[in-house]
Amino acid sequence: MEIKFGTDGWRGVIADDFTYESVRVATQGIAQYLRSRPNPAAVVGYDTRFASDLFAREVAQVLAGNGIKALVINEPAPTQVSSYAILDRKVSGALVITASHNPYYFSGLKYKPEYAGSASPEVTDRLEQEIQLVQRGGRVRQLRYEDAEQQGLIQVFDPQPAYAVQIGRMVDVDGIKAAGLRILHDPMYGAGQGYVRRLLSGGKTTIDEIHGERNPAFGGMHPEPIPHNMPDAMKRMKAGGYDLCIANDGDADRVGIIDETGNFINQLQVMAMLMLYLVEKRGMKGDVVRSLTSTSMVDKLGARFGVTVHELMVGFKYIGPKMTETNAILGGEESGGFGFRGHIPERDGILSGIFFADMIVRYGQPLSKILKHLEDLVGPHYYDRHDIRLSRDEYAARRAALYGQLVKEPPSEVAGEPVVRSRTDDGFKFYLKDGSWVLVRFSGTEPLIRIYSEASSKERVDQLLGALEERLGVRQLA
Repeated sequence: MEIKFGTDGWRGVIADDFTYESVRVATQGIAQYLRSRPNPAAVVGYDTRFASDLFAREVAQVLAGNGIKALVINEPAPTQVSSYAILDRKVSGALVITASHNPYYFSGLKYKPEYAGSASPEVTDRLEQEIQLVQRGGRVRQLRYEDAEQQGLIQVFDPQPAYAVQIGRMVDVDGIKAAGLRILHDPMYGAGQGYVRRLLSGGKTTIDEIHGERNPAFGGMHPEPIPHNMPDAMKRMKAGGYDLCIANDGDADRVGIIDETGNFINQLQVMAMLMLYLVEKRGMKGDVVRSLTSTSMVDKLGARFGVTVHELMVGFKYIGPKMTETNAILGGEESGGFGFRGHIPERDGILSGIFFADMIVRYGQPLSKILKHLEDLVGPHYYDRHDIRLSRDEYAARRAALYGQLVKEPPSEVAGEPVVRSRTDDGFKFYLKDGSWVLVRFSGTEPLIRIYSEASSKERVDQLLGALEERLGVRQLA
């Protein structure tokens, strides 16, 4: 079986290709890499999925069997909490059992290097090479969990206190607590359970949490914080009584935001609002890094405020290093993942949501009015994404066919609008003369073809998506 690290980690179907045996093999390869690092030790984290804690136990036993100290988190935790613990505990990396926003029947393994961000392509290439050596006849070394604990090679710890201190450095938590906000948090049965409540409780601000218990099937939901996956949160916000809803995906590194009127603020608007807030209200200066799936609103804000904006391929394995290189104030993706200067070069859906609470306090306005302020500056922008889900066997063939089709016959226009330029390094993005864009991209974490568009009206977005789907002969599932 091929173990490949995609956009962010290796993912597979539980009991099919993601098994105890395959996890041991993957961990042995990572252990061999870690042994080449100085003073090898690693954090082991996990989410709320089926058997995540048991998979994490296997990871710890293999690390210990290789003489690598494993610091095991005491309960399910957001991926970024595991990443921050790398710096707090001064270890060589982290291994996190999670499949992020994937459906419940997936699990996965993310590796975070010593800089506490997503593993770079150079690191993942090396990990895959080491794993292949194990598969070709290497030996998986293990030490029984209880024996490893007695020898000090496995230690269980609580990462929350250190993470809470870091959040306090990033944002005025006391100011939010005193503001008397009414916040709804929907962790979607995922690893973010309890985090917003613990970080912001203790003052006049109140936090109500829904779906805050462990449910490996995510209550039948897909744990990605977008409107049709969050009917309960959308209903509560439309009923009124709250200033803000913060929603997080399965491992809480992504955020979804609903305003006080029950309007879902889409991921592109979220990034633009975060940039506006950091520049206007926090007085921050520096570059911004975004994925090619993200919003041109950021470019317009950059032109207005003298901020350099970098457009990169999807994945914090590209965005994080660029943030570090340029000391960027913000990095973000269409998926709802955002990173910030002064923190780890990694997505943090908990901190992103808390920044929105601080945004309300600093502007002294509800989110709907802050969004209107953004639109007054950059004009109206609309966005949508269509997901075409295929079987894993069908995906490879369909991906190859569509790739060949677009290389040989790229469109010169889409829905009647001329293509003025394109990029093909991560899917196929077509920039149109009127400033809109449309993109087809092949997911690096699940068998999905995704088609995206941003334009000045909802009707135009629908036209562009439909025109590209018709050209490619694909259709979004109902």
